[in-house]
Amino acid sequence: MQHSAGRRNWGNRQKERRLRMDRQSSTGSPIRRVVIKIGTHVITNKDNRISGKILSKLVEQIAYLYEHDIHAVLVSSGSVIAGKEVMGDQLKATDKITRRQVFSAVGQPRMMRHYYNLFHHHGMRCAQVLATKRDFDLGKHRDNMVNCYEGLLAEGVIPIANEDDAVSLSMSTFTDNDELASLVAELIHADMLILLTDTDGLFNGHPDDVESELIPHLNVDDEVEQYVKQSNKGEAEGRGGMASKLRVAKETARRNIPTFIANGKKDNIITDIVYGKTTGTKITR
Repeated sequence: MQHSAGRRNWGNRQKERRLRMDRQSSTGSPIRRVVIKIGTHVITNKDNRISGKILSKLVEQIAYLYEHDIHAVLVSSGSVIAGKEVMGDQLKATDKITRRQVFSAVGQPRMMRHYYNLFHHHGMRCAQVLATKRDFDLGKHRDNMVNCYEGLLAEGVIPIANEDDAVSLSMSTFTDNDELASLVAELIHADMLILLTDTDGLFNGHPDDVESELIPHLNVDDEVEQYVKQSNKGEAEGRGGMASKLRVAKETARRNIPTFIANGKKDNIITDIVYGKTTGTKITR
């Protein structure tokens, strides 16, 4: 009986999502392409190790979207910390940039192995797309990027984007993967950008303060930067933070791409956002 009730509840949730999606489509703005950026803190546990369980839940949601004709591009952090898990304290290099390059180069295939196996479980395919900032400049580099993404999406392959840390020069380095996700969203004319982090969104105070409240929606001209607190990050952790996410979200929203900042550790967070459930912080023009 409990299993039957569980199946009914799951089915009801999916019906509700489809109804929200149908209402969105009827307004003339169906969601067909989504860029999802997954931060390092989303996919790691308290010991700063990659969590296969969390990755599995995220991939399951992307697979669900694909079955309903919504294509996702994944911008995934985690390669540096995945590489550090392998190398540990064996790395001889002391230069900060060299260490990051080595960790990233070692960690990239490890992350792709995770994603390959998870998508394969759903009968899907994925591909790695590494880029530097110059690849988005107008001209042949950008045209080549467009061809790559459009080709993969046309074949039903999930692109997994990341910065090519191993070869990026300082002048062609992204600020962080939030910036990369925004550029990819613009490149493929995405209908939505989702920035997943380990907090529920933007608060009007410190997220751990019981008196702080989540800001569910803001416009690009709303001055809320004073609510963002600086954070200290370890060597292998992501470079972005809430300040970066807010800046990128506003820039993306100004290009008519609604952007969400939300907690990637929450169950069904991706499908909830795509299907119109109020969660996280939504940024629009």
